[in-house]
Amino acid sequence: MTTADQGQYGRRDRKKRQTRAALTEAALRLVAERGLDQVTVEEISEAADVSARTFFNYFASKDDALLGDPTADRDLLVARVTAAAPEVSAFEAVRLALDEVVARIEADREVWRLRLAVIAANPSLLPRLVAGNAESERALVAAVTGRLRVDPGHGHPALVTAVAGAAFRTALLRWTGDPGSRPLRELVAEAFDAVAAGLPDPPTT
Repeated sequence: MTTADQGQYGRRDRKKRQTRAALTEAALRLVAERGLDQVTVEEISEAADVSARTFFNYFASKDDALLGDPTADRDLLVARVTAAAPEVSAFEAVRLALDEVVARIEADREVWRLRLAVIAANPSLLPRLVAGNAESERALVAAVTGRLRVDPGHGHPALVTAVAGAAFRTALLRWTGDPGSRPLRELVAEAFDAVAAGLPDPPTT
């Protein structure tokens, strides 16, 4: 591939990411304003300045545009957990693996705030979200199992993954729920540190 080809490919890829982001933002904004059943794919496409045909090049349905791809970061997390230094515990390996995911989320705070608000207001979206999260969790459990070299039926990998997921979600909800909160990376670190310390009770305020 020539330098010119690489540049053209890079521009196309960047344009696709921008279009996908515009559709997601339009879907979340319109549904937050009007409600899930009051927004059509055509209206989302118009708000993002693309055709409905283009919409379906990126998403199979309106729900997909709202939720994004719950498994999008799965391969990255699995690779980073697998590659973490041998002396690092499995729990710490998951924490380190989340660094890049956290950076991406921090760059799209408003999108995540809207997404969580839309999900809370529209419980019908939950089964699809849960299914995607469960798929990612199974992949992460398998990665932790391989890292620890324990039997597939061992309970520790599943426990590590579940606790890490709970710590991450707690930090994410704090971050999106409070516009004046500290950076997400700090809240995630605080949550993981609290778990690692055995969840001691905080000092009385």
